[in-house]
Amino acid sequence: MSTDIGYTIAAKLLDIEAIKLNLDDPFTWSSGWKSPIYCDNRLSLSYPETRTLIKEALANTIKENYPEVEAIAGVATAGIPQGALVAEALGVPFIYVRSKPKGHGMENMIEGKITEEQKVVVIEDLVSTGGSSLKAVEALREAKMEVLGMAAIFTYGFDVATENFSNADVPLVCLSNYGLLIEEALKRGYVSDDQIESLKEWRSNPGSWRQ
Repeated sequence: MSTDIGYTIAAKLLDIEAIKLNLDDPFTWSSGWKSPIYCDNRLSLSYPETRTLIKEALANTIKENYPEVEAIAGVATAGIPQGALVAEALGVPFIYVRSKPKGHGMENMIEGKITEEQKVVVIEDLVSTGGSSLKAVEALREAKMEVLGMAAIFTYGFDVATENFSNADVPLVCLSNYGLLIEEALKRGYVSDDQIESLKEWRSNPGSWRQ
């Protein structure tokens, strides 16, 4: 993945406030972790220029890393619109994977046309620990589809995610990451030099940061 694209994506996400940084009044994640960062890449969908940039970057990344792709699968819910845009750009079928089977009707977990042995790339908006993302991969594999790998807009780069993807044998490519983000944030004046160390400490040990 091009570092230039990584910085550009990080800058756009900061500019539209899809990513917010606040060390003085940290955010609280559902896990209970205190965090200096909040990421909501859904906001990119409301900004045509940013939306197009992300769509094209993901499509190019997939063509480069997974040239055999035959279908795109979005992970519910934020990966669905991003995945649909990318599938349209690549001219391939699109499906999406629910977080759990639908509670009525066919009780599907995967929505769309499932073709056994079809080569599919999974789209995520954000990777933290990788738990929900890999659950989607598992569902696709159970449906006898061939998962080439995953592409995402942004990753925090946690060691646990790297380990989880490695253990599941799922290649992962991301447009941007936490390291590039804080460099871009510093350059743009979103954070100061004396805050960088604390930001790096959070990334290394998020569970105990500010506890």
